[in-house]
Order: sequence, then C-alpha cells, then structure tokens
Amino acid sequence: MAEKQKKQAKTALAGGKAQSAAVLQTAGPGARLRNLGRYFEDAKTELGKVSWPTRRELKATSFAVLILVVVMSIFLGLADLALSKLMEAILSIGL
Repeated sequence: MAEKQKKQAKTALAGGKAQSAAVLQTAGPGARLRNLGRYFEDAKTELGKVSWPTRRELKATSFAVLILVVVMSIFLGLADLALSKLMEAILSIGL
C-alpha cells in the first residue's frame, strides 16, 4: 500500500498544474483564496525571470515594426488601387 501512495505522490508532483486545478475544484473558499494568492505570487516570480529588452532594443524593434507597417500599407494600397482599376476595366467592357 505504501508503494501505491508513493506512486500517487510522484504523479501528483509531476502533474503540477493539473493537480492545482483539481485542488481548486475540490477545495473550500478559504483554500481557493490561498491558491489565488499563490498563483499571483508565482506569476510575480516568473515575471522576474523574464529577459526584458533594453530601451535601445525596444526602440530598434519598434522602429522596425513601424517601417514594416508603412511599407505594407503602401503595398496593399497600391495592390488595391491596381485591382480596382483592373475590375473597373473588366466591367466597362460590357459583355
């Protein structure tokens, strides 16, 4: 019997999030509040591990995104204009 309990404990530890979800569903309101507090503490800890970009990297990538948006806007605008002129020419033939 002890072997079965050890196996269940290992499975529970390996389950992690699934185990936490099960605890949330079966626990009372007090335990749910503690679990919610633990969730936010864990989230804060994980955010501390994030590799945030430097100001210089942020400016460079933001600039690249803005340039790409402008280029794509011009391309799509020209494609729309060309296709509308093409459709207008096709429809003006009058079969």
